[in-house]
Formats: sequence, structure tokens, C-alpha cells
Amino acid sequence: MRKQLIFLMTDTTRKDMVGCYGNPKMKTPNLDRLAEEGIRYENAYTCQPVCGPARSAIFTGTFPHTNGMVTNSIAMGDNVKTVGQRLSDNGIACGYIGKWHLDSPYKPYVDTYNNRGKVAWNEWCPPERRHGFEYWTAYGTYDYHLKPMYWDTTAPRDSFYYVNQWGPAYEADKAIEYIQTQKGNKQPFALVVSMNPPHTGYELVPDKYKAIYKDIDVEALCAHRPDIPAKGTEMGNYFRNNIRNYYACITGVDEQVGRIIETLKSNGLFENTIIVFTSDHGICMGAHNNAGKDIFYEEAMRIPMIISWPAKIKPRKDDHLMIAFADLYPSLLSLMGFRKEIPETVQTFDLSRHILGKSKKEVVQPYYYVQFDNHA
Repeated sequence: MRKQLIFLMTDTTRKDMVGCYGNPKMKTPNLDRLAEEGIRYENAYTCQPVCGPARSAIFTGTFPHTNGMVTNSIAMGDNVKTVGQRLSDNGIACGYIGKWHLDSPYKPYVDTYNNRGKVAWNEWCPPERRHGFEYWTAYGTYDYHLKPMYWDTTAPRDSFYYVNQWGPAYEADKAIEYIQTQKGNKQPFALVVSMNPPHTGYELVPDKYKAIYKDIDVEALCAHRPDIPAKGTEMGNYFRNNIRNYYACITGVDEQVGRIIETLKSNGLFENTIIVFTSDHGICMGAHNNAGKDIFYEEAMRIPMIISWPAKIKPRKDDHLMIAFADLYPSLLSLMGFRKEIPETVQTFDLSRHILGKSKKEVVQPYYYVQFDNHA
């Protein structure tokens, strides 16, 4: 029977910022429903809490010090085959929508706002480096969420375009178009939808989502969090000034996830589609006196992970297995029917039998993190 894969990834979503993970203030009805219909992993972690390195790990099944992307703005090595390439080689139509962040900017830099400072960030991905993703509506990294920019499948480096629409909403539109186009094809497909929010630029979210949290009592949120500095301190104020918009971003993402899932259902594809929702890493946002990620705190390392496949997976909460972001590389290959395609170079774990509920065997994962000096 034909099966599909929809991989939904955000940037900077903490586990404790999704309603089904026990946050009563968060409005995430679609993700909550997806968790009820699938597996909600309680112990999911990123491999490295930085955008590019985390993404390199999940797409290659190798850690950054192996695949070459040890920090942001360094290109992922060409000597590895991504999960997209392996699926494509086996007859799966592969599409990519949204943030890529696996290429290194080079001069003359693409003329976008985030390439004009001391550090260049954004870069076009040439077709030969898309690793099997034939359909392409994507960008390197770009944080103006209310006017995002993209390259389409055939666009050359100097032909990106801007959209006057919130990024996740536009990306959901493109995902819906892709799903509806693929419905009539006999070829199975795999689609990655990589939404940038709730990445910084928290305030760049539609007002309708901000309105949901305008009256939230921020001090009540802080009352039971001794790791959040006091009001009046730099990081204490940072948390208080940003948390409402951060919530709004996640609720906005939730609505787009719901639209994509509804499209699968209305086209008769939901039952036999593997759906993954997760994030590349979390964020401290002022906790522990740290605004960012790239640090060993739970807020930066621990991520949501929900996997649904109604035809094969019985709904459950898994609070036993520790699963890492990059374990999804071999696991998804297996679930798609290509276990033999998992290369010996993969450093992560095929947990497909655990996902399917067929194995109770204890897995002890030697997860580790290598810190590189970005200024060396």
C-alpha cells in the first residue's frame, strides 16, 4: 500500500511550550490532537542546539563533527547522502518547503538584509546540493517572518522573491498545493515543511495570534520558574518582553499544521501517511540568564516530538525511550520500507520497531555534544 511522509519541523520550539506537553496556557489544538492520534515522546532531544548543525545531523544521520557542519553558515559536506537522496533514489518524490540553512554564504553575497553585516547568513542552495529534494520552495535562513523570501525549484541564485504573508502560512499553502498535486500520482511522496517561527523575530507574527495572549499573566508564568531571573534584570525583562509573542508564534504554527493535516484527511491520505512534528532545538529565552540556545540546559536541548501513522501506530505516550532528533534519519528510512538503505556510516539509531510498538528492548544511546570555538 502506498504511504507518504510529511515531516513538519519548526525552529526553536521548546517541549514545554506545546499544550499536550502540559502547558495549560498554550493553545495548540491541532498538535494536541495529532499527539492523541499518534505517539508523544516525552524524552526527545536535539543532537546539537544550533540550527545548521542540528539539521545536518537529522538529514545525514551523522553528527556535525563527521558531516562537517560544526556551526552555522558552514556548508554540510557533499560526501554524505541525506535521507531525501536515499528516498529519491528509491522512487519517492521528495519536496522541501521553508528554511534549509545547510549552505555557506560566499561572495558576492546574496543581497538580503542578513548578508550585510559582519557575518553573512543567507545562501541559495543549487540544485545539485538539494540532496534528492526535487520540488523546492525554500531559503537559507531569513528571519523577517512577515515578509519572507524564497527560491523556487528552477530559480537561479539572483532570482529569489518576497511574499507579503507570514512565513508558516505561505509554507502551509505551498504544502497543500503539493499534496493535492501528488494525490493523483501513483508515486509515493515525502515532503519536508520547515517553518522558521518561533525563531527570533518573535514579534513578527500576525496580530490575530498575538491577541490570544495579550492578557496572559506573565508574572504567574514566572512564579514557579526559579530559573527565570527577576523582573528588572536584563534576562528577566527579556523573557517577560518576548514570551507572549513566542506563544503567539507557536499557536500560529499549530494552525498551519492543522491545515496540512486536514488536507491529508480530505484527500484520503491521512491514514497511511507518516507525520512527524518536531523542532531542531529549543531556546532559553532568558532562563538561566541566557537568551539563546547552544547550551546544555533543558530549555535548549529538549524538544517536542510527535509521530503519527494511523494505519500502523497505536496512540500512546512514550515516557521511557530517549529519542534524539537525528535518530529520525534511519528510523524514517525503515518506516518508509528502506531499512537496507541505511548506510554503515550512520551514527544514530534505527528506532522504527520501537515506534511501531514491536520492540521493548532497552536502547542505551551514547548521545554526546561537541562544542567548537566559533572564534578560533
